[in-house]
Amino acid sequence: MKPSKRVQMVPASKTLEVNALAQVLRAKGIDVVNLTAGEPDFPTPEPVVEAAIDAMKKGFTKYTDSSGIPQLRERIAKYVTEKFGVKCQPEQVIVSNGGKQAIFNALAAVVDEGDEVIIIDPCWVSYEPMVTLLGGKAVHVETKFADGFVPKVAEIEKKISPNTKAIIVNSPNNPSGAVYDFETLKGIYELAVKYDLLIISDEVYSCLVYDQDHISLFSISNGDRTALVDAFSKSHSMTGWRVGYLVAPLEIAKAAAKVQSHLTSNINTPTQYAALKTFEVDTSYMKAKFKERRDLVCKLLDEAKIPYVKPKGAFYFLLDISKYEQDDVKFCKDLLNEKHVALVPGSAFNAPGFVRLSFATSEEVLKEGIKRIAEFIAKR
Repeated sequence: MKPSKRVQMVPASKTLEVNALAQVLRAKGIDVVNLTAGEPDFPTPEPVVEAAIDAMKKGFTKYTDSSGIPQLRERIAKYVTEKFGVKCQPEQVIVSNGGKQAIFNALAAVVDEGDEVIIIDPCWVSYEPMVTLLGGKAVHVETKFADGFVPKVAEIEKKISPNTKAIIVNSPNNPSGAVYDFETLKGIYELAVKYDLLIISDEVYSCLVYDQDHISLFSISNGDRTALVDAFSKSHSMTGWRVGYLVAPLEIAKAAAKVQSHLTSNINTPTQYAALKTFEVDTSYMKAKFKERRDLVCKLLDEAKIPYVKPKGAFYFLLDISKYEQDDVKFCKDLLNEKHVALVPGSAFNAPGFVRLSFATSEEVLKEGIKRIAEFIAKR
C-alpha cells in the first residue's frame, strides 16, 4: 500500500542528512559545534514550571474546551488588545499545539482544493508542506540579499491570481532575521483588501526585535483579514511545551476551532495553566542576551569576511556561501565532516547558496563555531 499522493508530494527534510551525520560524529565522541538550534537555550522560567506542577496537583488533568481554558483565552485576548491596540474577544482566540498548529488551523479554515497561498522566501520549512497537505498550491515570492530579504510589494502582487486565497507573512523572519518595515506591511494589507485575501501573520518572534519596536501587521490591519499567530515557545523558552495561539476574525476563528476540535481536541491541560502564568513573568533578560550574541556574531563574521545580512530580529543569520560552494547542502556536509560544525542548508528555506546559523547558544560555542567556519572557507 502506497502513501497518499499529497504526502508523497511533501519533500523530505534537506537537513536530515546533515543531522544524521552529526549524530554519527557525536557517537564517535567527536566534539560537534551545533549552530542549528531553533529554540532558546534558556530554561523555562521556574514560576511557569511551578504553575504546571500546581495544576497537576490540583487535578487539572482532564479535557478542556478544545480551543483552550476560558482563563487563558481571556488573558490572551486582553494581551492582544493592549499590545496591538486591536480589540480582541476571547472567542477569537484558539489555543493550539504550538504556533505550527495555529498556522495549519488557519490555512485549513480557508484553503480548498487548488487554492493558492503566497509564501515569501526565504521561508520557514513547514509552510509549503501544510499547503500541500490541504490540497493547495504554494506560490513563492523571491526576496534579495541586497534588500535584506525584505519583499517588494509589487513582486507579491505579480503572484496574485484568481486562485489566491491567502498570504503568509513571517516578520521577524525565520531563517533570515529580517524585520519588515511599516510600508511593506501596510502594502501587503492593502493587497489583501484589494484581492480579498486572508493574511496569516506569523509573529512568533515578535518578542525578539533588537533595534526598534516590533511592527505588527495585525496592528496595521486592525485585525481585518488578518490571522495572528503567536506562541510562548520563543518568548518564554517553552518550545517543548507546545503552546501557541491563533487570533482571527470571528468567522475564521470558528472554522479553525472546528478543525482543531477534530484533529487534537485541547492541548495539554497543565501546559495551559503554565501559559497563563507567563503573563506575570519578565523574560527581557533573554532578549538582552540574544542581542549581545547577535552583535558578537556580527563582529566575528566581519572579521572572517563572511557575507551576511544583519538580523533585526529572531536568532538566526543567513550566511552567503555561494562564492565558496554553490551546493549549500554539500557545504554543510563538508563543513561537518572536516570541521565538525553543524549548520542548516539554506535550500531548506528556499534560500539556495546560503546557510543558517543560530545564535541561540553560548558565546563560547559561537566563537569556536565561527572560528572553525573561517578556517574551513579559508581553504576553499
